[in-house]
Amino acid sequence: MKLIIVESPTKAGTIKKFLGKEYNVMSSYGHIRDLPKSELGVDPEKDFKVKYVVPMKAKKNVTALKKEVDKSDIIFLATDPDREGEAISWHLIEALKLEGRPYKRITFHEITKEAIDSSLKHPSALDLNLVNAQQARRVLDRIVGYKLSPFLWKKVAKKLSAGRVQSIAVRLIVDREREIQKFIPEEYWSIAAELKQSDENFVAELVKYKGKSIGKLEIKSKEDAGKIKAGLEKTKYTVTSIENKDLLRHPLPPFTTSTMQQEASKKLGYPSKFTMSTAQGLYEKGAITYHRTDSLNLSEQSLASAKAFIESSYGSEYLETRRFKTKGRAQEAHEAIRPTNVEMTPDKFTGDEKQKKLYKLIWTRFVACQMKDAIFASTKAVIDTENEYTLQASGLHLKFDGFLKVYPMKSTEKNIPNLKEGDNPDLIKIIDEQHFTQPPARYNEASLIKEMEENEIGRPATYAAIISTIQERNYTNKNEDKRFVPTDIGFAVTDLLMEHFPNIVDIKFTAKMEKDLDQIARGKRDWIDILRGFYDPFAENLAKKYDEVKKAEVPDEVSERTCPKCGKNLVVKMGRFGKFLACPGYPDCKHIESVEKSPAQKTGITCPKCGQAEITQKRTKKGKIFYGCPNWPDCDFALWDKPINEKCPKCGAIMVEKGKKKKCSDPKCK
Repeated sequence: MKLIIVESPTKAGTIKKFLGKEYNVMSSYGHIRDLPKSELGVDPEKDFKVKYVVPMKAKKNVTALKKEVDKSDIIFLATDPDREGEAISWHLIEALKLEGRPYKRITFHEITKEAIDSSLKHPSALDLNLVNAQQARRVLDRIVGYKLSPFLWKKVAKKLSAGRVQSIAVRLIVDREREIQKFIPEEYWSIAAELKQSDENFVAELVKYKGKSIGKLEIKSKEDAGKIKAGLEKTKYTVTSIENKDLLRHPLPPFTTSTMQQEASKKLGYPSKFTMSTAQGLYEKGAITYHRTDSLNLSEQSLASAKAFIESSYGSEYLETRRFKTKGRAQEAHEAIRPTNVEMTPDKFTGDEKQKKLYKLIWTRFVACQMKDAIFASTKAVIDTENEYTLQASGLHLKFDGFLKVYPMKSTEKNIPNLKEGDNPDLIKIIDEQHFTQPPARYNEASLIKEMEENEIGRPATYAAIISTIQERNYTNKNEDKRFVPTDIGFAVTDLLMEHFPNIVDIKFTAKMEKDLDQIARGKRDWIDILRGFYDPFAENLAKKYDEVKKAEVPDEVSERTCPKCGKNLVVKMGRFGKFLACPGYPDCKHIESVEKSPAQKTGITCPKCGQAEITQKRTKKGKIFYGCPNWPDCDFALWDKPINEKCPKCGAIMVEKGKKKKCSDPKCK
């Protein structure tokens, strides 16, 4: 009997379909060994000797695997083709005592019969460089978490947690929030002329005066705009040049882990954690290639399949075979994320609706990247006036849809009349509009992932966990627009780390650490040396800061609220979930209560359940916004989405805003 061990029971089930009865496929159910939860589990004094234990939940499965190992002639370790997968295989070798037994490592990037058969014919040895890179990452994260968290408990608030890469993500959010707080809007005006030629109206924008370009922020006041408007209202307009040319729009590359998470967030509204779990399901079903990758490589077989499909489905005029090069660092010899079978079109895919939407996104992105550019016909008309103003009118028209046939993207077509040089269009009106510069936008999941990737923070496979962790730890939450806003505790922890442990929240330092881990994975650096280089100065600084740093507690700001138990004025304190109000009579009086970040905002909508009060905006203990009846607990009406003053035409329930769409608040109503 031949035994194949994978991480997931779903993956095991898919592989079993491709193999004969001589194979037994079992699952390790993820990691079967890890660092102990109750202690550091790493000894820096003994070259970072790591203590691994088999968690209680894994012991029964380890026993079952050992029994099957004893019955097997050969064992194939078929965990995922990346550092974590290599480490899981190494832990299996150690826990199942496979040394001295016949075992092989096999890898594949898609779960298809061809890929499985090929991997069994070409097994390999375990890559200890990848194992050591994963161990180094795990040890670094454990040291920061277990050494720095108690410091935060003592100096900020109890039960806080520090994370090596998570702290950088929180810093990005905090820095952006401070940019927004400091931002001063700047007034500016835009001016355009609505003109008419051959009974067709069009708009031309002011771009120059006396041959000099007018910058976006150059017209700064209503008075300045008024002078220009007056001049444009009393002049003659002449078309002085026409430029016609084709503009090409190129298809985007196939998905990597990062771009898949970003696009699923923007187009489907999927949180990154949900995207990754859904992609995991698609991979284990054999529908897509491995979903943890930063490579843009596509196999020759997949290119040939795409070519045949596009020619038969859309015609050879839509085909353009493309190969993409990965910029920067790509981990191991991965492929981009693509369907394993391009003939499995989204309408043929069988799975739940969430999986189907993500599969369609992956499928269309892959097919589109092998299609021709979209071609737009562009027209630019330059219109001069007698008083030396220059305006420009632009037209854009789709000539050939190319890849847009399968992967629609935003493109605004704009029609203008068939102008020619010497035409004198008539003025209809001058359009002068006031604007104000806007602060930088807060990060949403897509833009935060993009920022981390551009700064080489973490790895694509870790982004979902990072984003989930910083919310669970209450360092940040999402506002109504699903954008990240730092909490009080997020500000406090970031400020403390920036002042006293700058390397932990330094973007360049963290990016360098990622490159060091890459060097370990390639066998070019020793993982113990990397750990030593980080740990020694970190430990020395930590010991010093325990003595130097005073508790970063919010001063006892006295509030207007009084303690309902003893009547004293409550004071502001800092806790794990941010600011709260406490009685200064502690420990004799232990009353505490939450601080509303802002007064309850009314919505102007009467509660449909009790009909007696106006629905208000509230926050949970962790700061998440919801909408509920102020008569709680007598009335328990509540909504996560913002209600609007409209009723569902089907059932009469309150309508709510969900992103940019409206929907019924009753989950039973579709």
